[in-house]
Amino acid sequence: MDVKETKQEQMTLEVLDAVGRKSDISQRHLAQELGVALGLANSYLKRCVRKGLIKISDAPANRYLYYLTPKGFSEKSRLTARYLRNSFSFYREAGDSCLQAYSQCKENGWKKIILCGISDLAEIAILRSYDADVNVVGVYEPHTEHQRFINNDVFRDLDNLPEHDGFLITDLNAAKVSYEYLASKVGAEKIIVPGVLRLDLQEAQ
Repeated sequence: MDVKETKQEQMTLEVLDAVGRKSDISQRHLAQELGVALGLANSYLKRCVRKGLIKISDAPANRYLYYLTPKGFSEKSRLTARYLRNSFSFYREAGDSCLQAYSQCKENGWKKIILCGISDLAEIAILRSYDADVNVVGVYEPHTEHQRFINNDVFRDLDNLPEHDGFLITDLNAAKVSYEYLASKVGAEKIIVPGVLRLDLQEAQ
């Protein structure tokens, strides 16, 4: 299973978990819980409905109630087991990958790094930066309402970033798209992609 599929399964699990805890959750609150844009949260919710994992009922005041179906409960249990089984190996590989990326930063003479994408990988990158002579000075994420992420400011506009030397791709949902967009704006030479993303840079260019 590749990184994109893993991320999709994780997001599906988070949607099922959120609905299981609160059936009258609004799509806006769901987006806040998932840490994604409203449109993306709605997309995952609709996907779960199409797969028969969630059913929708009308509620007063033009609102909706969401319920896990028996299939949804079963899928939630399956995804939870898979996530717990895979999380340790992912964190270990991601941690090693971030340290390798920071070694490349040192070779480039980079001291200040902007992470591109809020994700588990971004969290690992921040934690691993404490072991390297590299400072994460912010997180670039155009599709979020979050203003802070693990003691770092979140920026939605490339023009407002703090002083930095380069970027580290940490987007697990659409790494290739993020890389291509960023490369078109700042140049590929200013971007490092952790190996755990398994992104073919020649294909992405």
